[in-house]
Amino acid sequence: MEYQPPVSDRLVRRLQWIWVARLDDVIQASVGISIVAIPIFLVFMGVIFYVFWGVALNGRKRED
Repeated sequence: MEYQPPVSDRLVRRLQWIWVARLDDVIQASVGISIVAIPIFLVFMGVIFYVFWGVALNGRKRED
């Protein structure tokens, strides 16, 4: 007997294909968005990390 995935897995897979077909997904748009969004996210997270790290270190130095 052949393995059949659970109904929920098949339903999710079908819904994903329907969604892609309805949106007329363009691969170039997805790649372009990720090329822009990932570096912006990394820079933003770096700035946030730098600010919080600086606040934490300055707070510790003032207590000493």
